[in-house]
Order: sequence, then structure tokens, then C-alpha cells
Amino acid sequence: MTTLDSHRLHSFLRCVALFVSIVTFANTATAQDAKPAAPAAPSTSAAAPVYVSMTTSKGVIYLELNAAKAPISTENFVNYTKEGFYNGTIFHRVKKTVMIQGGGFTPDMKQKKTKAPIKNEWKNGLPNNRGAISMARLDAPDSATCQFFINTVDNKMLDQPRDGAAYAVFGKVIKGMDVVDAIAAVPTGQSNGMSDVPKTVVTIEKMEVLTGPPAMDAPATPIAPVTTTPAAPTGTKNP
Repeated sequence: MTTLDSHRLHSFLRCVALFVSIVTFANTATAQDAKPAAPAAPSTSAAAPVYVSMTTSKGVIYLELNAAKAPISTENFVNYTKEGFYNGTIFHRVKKTVMIQGGGFTPDMKQKKTKAPIKNEWKNGLPNNRGAISMARLDAPDSATCQFFINTVDNKMLDQPRDGAAYAVFGKVIKGMDVVDAIAAVPTGQSNGMSDVPKTVVTIEKMEVLTGPPAMDAPATPIAPVTTTPAAPTGTKNP
């Protein structure tokens, strides 16, 4: 290679190196001047409510379950419902000015075998107002399984801790409070040392999870009740 060619090659290489340096510097400056990307906004989506129809021997009650504020209780109730557990159970305890309670006994007053108890969600901010559905339990705070009750009045006392916890609301009646009131009006009495036992059986004939909220003209007309008188419940879960 001649001296002239060598000189041209060295000059060319120096130009390439200078160009690379300029490009690198420009990219670095741009990256330093760029504003950091804004953090992603936190998700505000909440679990959608779950709708359930409860067909009783007095009519149909439609429920809206609050899966956002009571996810454990809602999932528990939905699982029992989908398995058909509640079909054929009864309202075994009725106090007209407090609540109607059911979901754990058959018409012959046999208590059904349940799943394990669930955690009490009483601190979720949902009050035991008229129409609210809550989990029934024993004295222990986390002892609720399948039994539930629907408040017939505003029960502020059930929002106050007792035995270490209050009663966990997980939904409300959105249609059929007239049916709830009809059940609450059933005469009750003493049986085997237990009070508030309905003298006329009120059966939960079918419980179903709906695909969405019920239509405003969904049926809720009471039908003729069964006239059998059950024995008193034992081992019941009481609010």
C-alpha cells in the first residue's frame, strides 16, 4: 500500500470514530433530558356483584352479593348455591322484628354436613340494615359455614362486636322484601326448649346464581305454603 493510500485510510477511520462519538453523545443527552415515564395508574376495578335468586315456598327473593367488600362470604355462599346445597333446606328460625334465618336444616330438622368455617368479614363496612343478608355463626368469631339470615329491620346491635366479632353482611335483597316479610310473619313457638321455631315449614326450594341483575318484573309472588310442623332445631347457628 502506498503512503498516500495509508494516509487516506487513517483519515477515513478518524472520521468514522468522530461520527460515532457525536451520535453516542447525542443519544446520551437525549436519554438524560427525557422525562421519566409516569407510573401506571392503579387499577380501580372491583369485583362485580353477584346476583342470586332464592325461590322459597313463600315466593322468590333476589339477592345482590357484594363480592368487592365481602369476597370470602360471597364465594362461600355462591359455592354452596352452585352445589345445590340450599335446595330443600328451610328457614328454621324466625324473629319478625329481627331476622329470618335458614340454609342449614332439612324439613325433617336434620342438620346438613357443611364445609369448613370461614373468616368473619364483619369489618367490611356493610351494616346489618333491613334487607341485608349476613352470615350466621356460633359464639366463635370465625365459625360461620352455610347458614345465613336476612334482616327484617335495621339491626345496629349486630354491627357491634360480641364474642370478639360482629355479624358479617355480604349482600342485600334487591327484590322480594315482601316475601321476606311474609316469612317473618309466620307464627312461631317453643319446641323442645327452643323458641322462634316456625310452626309452618318455609322451604328454600331452589337457589340459583344469575348471569346478571334480575328484571324489575321478575316473579316474586308468594305461593301456598307447606303446612307441616317441624321439630325444634338443634345445634343451630344464631345471630
